[in-house]
Amino acid sequence: MENPKEAKLELFLQWLQVNRVELRGCNIKYCDSKKGFGIFSSDETSSSDGILLVVPLDLAITPMRVLQDPTLGPECSKMLEEGEVDDRFMLILFLTVERLRKNSSWKPYLDMLPTAFGNPLWFTDYEISELKGTTLYRATELQKKKLQDLYEHKVRSLVQKLLILEGDSESEVCFEDFLWANSIFWTRALNIPLPRSLVFPHVQEAQESTSSSSSEVSPCHIATEELVNGVDGKMVNGVERRSAGVTSTSLQGETVWVEGLVPGIDFCNHDLKPIATWEVDEMGSITGVPFSMYLISAEQSRHQIEREISISYGNKGNEELLYLYGFVIDNNPDDYLMVHYPAEVIQNIPFSESKIQLLEAQKSEMRCLLPRSLLDHGFFPKCPPPKESNDKCTSSQVCNYSWSGQRKTPSYVNNLVFPEDFLTSLRTIAMREDELYRVSSLLEELVDTGGERQPSDSEVRAAIWEACGDSGAFQLLVDLLNMKITELEEGSGIEERDTKLLEKVHHPEIQEEFSSTKAIDSVQHEFLSRNKRAIIIYRRGQKQLAHAFLKEAEHALQLALSEGN
Repeated sequence: MENPKEAKLELFLQWLQVNRVELRGCNIKYCDSKKGFGIFSSDETSSSDGILLVVPLDLAITPMRVLQDPTLGPECSKMLEEGEVDDRFMLILFLTVERLRKNSSWKPYLDMLPTAFGNPLWFTDYEISELKGTTLYRATELQKKKLQDLYEHKVRSLVQKLLILEGDSESEVCFEDFLWANSIFWTRALNIPLPRSLVFPHVQEAQESTSSSSSEVSPCHIATEELVNGVDGKMVNGVERRSAGVTSTSLQGETVWVEGLVPGIDFCNHDLKPIATWEVDEMGSITGVPFSMYLISAEQSRHQIEREISISYGNKGNEELLYLYGFVIDNNPDDYLMVHYPAEVIQNIPFSESKIQLLEAQKSEMRCLLPRSLLDHGFFPKCPPPKESNDKCTSSQVCNYSWSGQRKTPSYVNNLVFPEDFLTSLRTIAMREDELYRVSSLLEELVDTGGERQPSDSEVRAAIWEACGDSGAFQLLVDLLNMKITELEEGSGIEERDTKLLEKVHHPEIQEEFSSTKAIDSVQHEFLSRNKRAIIIYRRGQKQLAHAFLKEAEHALQLALSEGN
């Protein structure tokens, strides 16, 4: 009997061939239960151009593709114009409908996609409880509630409406269908650079027929906002999706960035050392296929046969990897710790109104991300940074310490690992009454008698440092980091406990400890155990970073006090 995975793969490969996808130097194969399907080099990887896979972009699932659907397109266009949906929501709705749609033309592709995920939205209540004390615990609870509310009040009725348009009044949508579509989008969507003529074809035609140089907004409503905090789809070359590793031959100003799924390319898995990247060939001058996306080797030498072809989803910490993709990397070099001062607490501190005004004047940041890499430039680096980088740091930070010259530049300035924007916020919050009056006095010196000139944000920052120094900010930072550690350890114990659990997780006899139910089959058991291991790696990393940054903050505080800062 043919293996079900092999049968699905065979149908998918035929579907790719019908849709003019070219596997030039690779094969798609099943990896394992952790990764699912992946792309591997084949014995045909001998072409000198290094191109492994070519996908025509008219196969991509984008907002334009949804609007072109003969049945769903008109209704989706109407919903867009009325503001009922945006581009992302429309794609997620489309995926939900296609999962339920009888005889969907996308079925061979959709059948290849995972049916469950390792991100926290799919965790059991027990697994979610294991995240207590971490940023993801609260984020997961809020997001799950938001998605459930969205499903109940909007998605269910819209999907049923679209299914009826398709002539299907029998299929019933459930929350898991919507959750699946949401996870498919966030784990597989790419930010694709497309030529404007492909995104707005009717605008292009109108311009050509009237020879007009003016441009109008298209009813396609393509989303152009940037994604916040890096929570986006897969990235290219580990930097920003819009630049590194992406080549578009459009003329400057004629490229539109559109989110979408590209069948074939999206089976590439992540690696810290990727061996390929994707690029866009508009004219067909590179691949021979106009308006295509292609996978190209990042290595000069020929790939070993059957080697997995990996790309980079970006320099992401485990918090983001787990939240979006459902996996983590042990000892992730891109891991980070988020520290924030609760905005609601400011209302209860002394002189809150004056301090809030100063915070607004400085455009202050109330939270910051502390990447692990910052520790390499701190007081206790494992590998001391090159002297050149220290010199650059000196020149960039000394300029922040200029006012009347009464307060000297700290000796420790080159080893501070904490962002100046965040420290400025903490200085403001920690100000005593006498320091607040001195700041007001310094700023009054800058304001014209007529009151027309207002101090700039940099001048406000300089005045606050002149009046306050660093010790108050460092003490507040020490308190915040201690609170972070307390929350983490109250939720799941100390770091050493997590390390012992990770050592034990490899032993089959204690696998039951990592399951939330007693009677489950081996496949689900493995899935739950993998979730628990990812949770432990993530939260242990958070504890390690919190302790490391606390050590940095405590040392900075000691130096600030000793120098009168």
